[in-house]
Amino acid sequence: MAKRVLLLLADGFEPLEAAGFTDVLGWANIDGDEPIELVSAGLRPLLRATFGFSVVPDALVSDLDLDSFDALAVPGGFAGAGFYDDALSEPFLAVIRHFEVRGKIIASVCVASLALGAAGVLQGRRATTYHQVGGQRKAQLEAYGARFVDESIVIDGKLVTSTGPGTAIEVAFVLLRELTSRKLADHIRALMRVPRPESTWQIAPQVPTA
Repeated sequence: MAKRVLLLLADGFEPLEAAGFTDVLGWANIDGDEPIELVSAGLRPLLRATFGFSVVPDALVSDLDLDSFDALAVPGGFAGAGFYDDALSEPFLAVIRHFEVRGKIIASVCVASLALGAAGVLQGRRATTYHQVGGQRKAQLEAYGARFVDESIVIDGKLVTSTGPGTAIEVAFVLLRELTSRKLADHIRALMRVPRPESTWQIAPQVPTA
């Protein structure tokens, strides 16, 4: 039976962050040893990406049977593009809660972790988000009860959070590994010619301490 992943898109999502999931899981579906189906969905039938072009998702969230999915992937986006209008809305947060309550994997990129926080699933959990000097996003994440970790990707149980668009493909490989196997994830990485990050990449803080 195919593993099914819901790619939950807010209006104003960042294309590169979504592409990490579409490409890694798409390659795995073609060249892997078990089928993987990625379904994109949003709260509206036409979405505008961060940098202006329009995207038609596969489905509306309201038309989906969420119980038919094995994992949730959530890209981040820009405030100026309206990302938080969808990402912090109750229908969007309800999807995140649905997956968390059922113990399914939730993988987010960049500021999408703020939606996880607003949904209440990061209380007392290790997590990260896009972090800059001044710490606005870090403060927001901590206000939701998360234990902020300044690393590229943070995994706490079934929750995966990360720091920026450059982490998207690595988050997608984490998701693939957790859904299938490390062997398959490594195989797809090799086929795609994606270099494995050095260990220092994972632990290098976004905002170096003085």
